[in-house]
Amino acid sequence: SVIMSGFRFLNLMKPLMFILPEVSTPDRPVLFKEKLLWTAITLFIFLTCCQIPLYGIVTSKSSDPFYWARVILAANRGTLMELGI
Repeated sequence: SVIMSGFRFLNLMKPLMFILPEVSTPDRPVLFKEKLLWTAITLFIFLTCCQIPLYGIVTSKSSDPFYWARVILAANRGTLMELGI
């Protein structure tokens, strides 16, 4: 434990930090109404993608390898959300 006291995970990550993008702070305060607007727009796009069927996908009663992925993404079978878009 004396040897490990100087060890930090962040020290291992420092050489790799240049790969990660950095987000600058906003130039102005972001209003709550604007945050709410962008959240509503994003939710609308998400729910729309959950309903758009993919061209050429035929539904069948065969085994479904993406069942659990659809459960996690809350997507219908054969939609854009099933692909994670």
